[in-house]
Amino acid sequence: QVQLVESGGGLVQPGGSLRLSCAASGSIFRVNGMRWYRQAPGKQRELVATITSGGSTNYADSMKGRFTISRDNAKNTVYLQMNNLKPEDTAVYYCNADIASLISGLTKGYWGQGTQVTVSS
Repeated sequence: QVQLVESGGGLVQPGGSLRLSCAASGSIFRVNGMRWYRQAPGKQRELVATITSGGSTNYADSMKGRFTISRDNAKNTVYLQMNNLKPEDTAVYYCNADIASLISGLTKGYWGQGTQVTVSS
């Protein structure tokens, strides 16, 4: 069994910052690419940022310069530092990771349960 558990969401004023965390646990052989997505009410889920196992990163254009994705491979954890938050950043944020199972050896994608981020004054 593999689980992804997010934390760090909450209510923040415009211009504020939040740091999201997502920890993978269970029968893990290796964690490959990790990603953050978000889904606002009435909208499709969109990719926010990605990070490879080697630390290479990519961002959606609207997040460049404000969001930073990072990871701690020893802890199987990915982070999303969000600065200068705007009301339009309000969404449920999900982490996603490609994880090789220690039991089966197979790699599959896993999702966290999501964490709510609300940007409002």
